[in-house]
Amino acid sequence: MPSATRMTPTLLLALASTAVLADGDLMQRTTLSGDWGGLRSQLEADGIRFTGDYSGETAYNAHGGLRRSARYSQNVKLGVQFDLSKLYGLDNGGKVQLTINDRRGNSASADLVGNRLPIQENYGGLYTRLTELSYERSLFTPALNVKLGYMAMGNDLGGLDSGILCNFMNAGFCGHPLNMSGGSGWTNYPNAHLGARLKYDFSPSWQLRVAAFNVDPQSNGNSSRAWHLGPKHTTGTVLPVELVYKLQGELPGEYKLGYYYDSSNVRRIGSDREVAGRGGHYLLIDQALWNDSTSAGRSLHAFGQYSASSKAASPFTRWYGAGVVLYKPFEGRPRDTLALGYGRAVPNPRSREVLEASAFEAGRDFPDLDSAEQLIELSYGYQATPWLNLRPDVQYIIEPGAFSGKAIDNALIVGLQVKASF
Repeated sequence: MPSATRMTPTLLLALASTAVLADGDLMQRTTLSGDWGGLRSQLEADGIRFTGDYSGETAYNAHGGLRRSARYSQNVKLGVQFDLSKLYGLDNGGKVQLTINDRRGNSASADLVGNRLPIQENYGGLYTRLTELSYERSLFTPALNVKLGYMAMGNDLGGLDSGILCNFMNAGFCGHPLNMSGGSGWTNYPNAHLGARLKYDFSPSWQLRVAAFNVDPQSNGNSSRAWHLGPKHTTGTVLPVELVYKLQGELPGEYKLGYYYDSSNVRRIGSDREVAGRGGHYLLIDQALWNDSTSAGRSLHAFGQYSASSKAASPFTRWYGAGVVLYKPFEGRPRDTLALGYGRAVPNPRSREVLEASAFEAGRDFPDLDSAEQLIELSYGYQATPWLNLRPDVQYIIEPGAFSGKAIDNALIVGLQVKASF
């Protein structure tokens, strides 16, 4: 672990040194390391595309929670994509994606607040791992796309394609409704499993997505499984189905209605018996409300999230999220964003009953808690350069102990997210 811990800063230092020596203006290039003297563009034209991203998230607990302090976490992602059509002159040869991920740091939620919704969306699984080795191509018709291999199902399903939700730092917004992965075999990046996904375009506006992924809980967050493509212990298969509608026109929108089913047998909450067939459904919306006719790119979007999962085995049964994002808030800042969101995570009543019974048996009083953990988040995305984004962030966590059954004061978090493409 010590050598792995040193790898990330060494890698970043090497990339920064490369950037200084690379051609082009550092403040204008699209990536930190530039075009590598033209080599990068040439490789991409030949069918080999390299990508690299860094995100660092610092969160300080200014009030409430467990204690005053700050925590930092980071994520580094390196990828290479091989376009087989370009490389070998094939007709519809498809693409192979290889991605490696490294995470380090400490959790503000666990150490400082004690809440369920991760304050830092990039925290978790603190080791270097293979996160994708997949093959993708169209099949029979350009309207049908297939992707299979070792990958995170949340990369293709359960989130909004527009990326509007990652204008926030809390994992409750950025990514996918967390009760989907908390109460089934659904996995989000960087947890990957063997699976296959199909997308079919009925029209430019309508699309259907279906998938099947292996469920292997013992490999999730297990550093000893970092480079193993095969499962350690298969418990079942998770089958998501997603209908996508993309509204065209002056005020575009994206609407997703999804359902998933996990065939695994798991222990029922509050019982020694097992239950089969965990499932859930969700609705995701991103709708433009206003476009400024006098300033290209300035628009206001609203988003909404609703997700419900099985009461038998999910830690929380429902998630509600809503908010707005203003793109280009100032005329001179065309790539900046201003975002405000509200979320509510409802614990499973059966989990609450288990906590209450445990407290009673131990002779402890059970605190008078609200019915849910709630989140209010405000952030500003400052696009300092084409490759660097700085996001000051404020989060207010209401009823942080809703899931743990502990009386914890509401917490005020001040944070900064840094994202760079190299």
